[in-house]
Amino acid sequence: MALKVNNSLALTMLLLVGILSTKVMSRSLHEVSMVEKHEQWMAVHGHVYKDAAEKEMRFEIFKSNVERIEAFNSEGGKSYRLGVNAFTDLTSEEFRASRNGFKVSSHPRATGFRYENLTAVPSSMDWRQKGVVTPVKDQGQCGCCWAFSAVAATEGINQLSTGNLISLSEQELVECDTSGEDEGCNGGLMDEAFKFIIQNKGLTTETNYPLLVSSVLGIMENIKTYLIAAVQANRESRWRHSNKFSHDCHLGLVPP
Repeated sequence: MALKVNNSLALTMLLLVGILSTKVMSRSLHEVSMVEKHEQWMAVHGHVYKDAAEKEMRFEIFKSNVERIEAFNSEGGKSYRLGVNAFTDLTSEEFRASRNGFKVSSHPRATGFRYENLTAVPSSMDWRQKGVVTPVKDQGQCGCCWAFSAVAATEGINQLSTGNLISLSEQELVECDTSGEDEGCNGGLMDEAFKFIIQNKGLTTETNYPLLVSSVLGIMENIKTYLIAAVQANRESRWRHSNKFSHDCHLGLVPP
């Protein structure tokens, strides 16, 4: 009788050990797979960490973000999917701190809505298909979203006015528009950027003044080719009141 009890106990213990070993092995395989993903991601995006401690910290953030991405995509029922990109080893707080340089204006704005009685509004509008949007640009580790926003709007207006889609210089705004509330990588306002463009009689091209995200002030007068058409008088009022411009965008009248 004692022998049977001992055999049963031994069998139970063996099964428990087997189950635990399977779980540990599964977890280990998951960790190995995630480490490989992280290494591949580092190679693709050219990420190099200063030491092993930083790499371990970034790996944990990367793993957490990837698991959240995979969990979201596995749920289904969404109109979009998440994906791994160059920012997957950053926390949400770090990403916002490095990318969001928008400042809330302290000046009152006009509140009128010029199209309140308009009914012929398209159900959707893809300005890429209209040829008025330049390719996606990367502002880097610089809080100059205000400059990118203003330049994108100006590029679209210029295309609608002239028929030419030209990539304009965000760097000119970052380095040269510093007399008001705009402070380069430390944030700014689209309204102030539009005022600078108007007063400056345009922006030079991205080719002439490429994005460097430098904090050093500089004006490359010798290579500027002003695009005066981008700031024609008939567009000035729209630029001065960004809320009206925003309404136009939502109604499919001008590009975002």
